[in-house]
Amino acid sequence: MTMIEAVKVCFAKYATASGRARRAEYWWFTLFTVIVSLMLSGIDIYSQGWDFTYGIADLWSVVTLLPTIAVAARRLHDTDRSGWWQLLFFIPIIGWIVLIVWLATPGQPGRNRFGDDPLRGDPAAVFS
Repeated sequence: MTMIEAVKVCFAKYATASGRARRAEYWWFTLFTVIVSLMLSGIDIYSQGWDFTYGIADLWSVVTLLPTIAVAARRLHDTDRSGWWQLLFFIPIIGWIVLIVWLATPGQPGRNRFGDDPLRGDPAAVFS
C-alpha cells in the first residue's frame, strides 16, 4: 500500500472504526498528516509570526481528528484489541509506549472478531 492509497482509504472511511487496517495504512496516513501539519504550521508562522492564535494548521487538525481516531481503532482491531485502548494515550509515557508497540505489531493472521484479514490474498503485502 502506498501513501496515496492509505490517505484515500482513510478519508473514504472518514469516521468508520469498524473493520481492520494494515500497518501500512495506519503509518502512511500518520506520516501524511504529520507532514501536512508541519507544512501548514510553517505557513502559519510565516504569515502570522510566532504569536498567532489560530491558523490553517489548527483547521487541518480538526479535519483529520476523526479519520485519525478511526484508523487507529481499525489498526488495533487488526491486532485483536478494542479501539477503546486508544484511551491509553491519556497516560503519559507508559500509555504512549504501549500504544506505539501495539500499533506497530503485525496483525492477527486470518479472521478475528473484528473482520477479515486485510492482508489476505495480497502476497506482496506480507510485510505491510
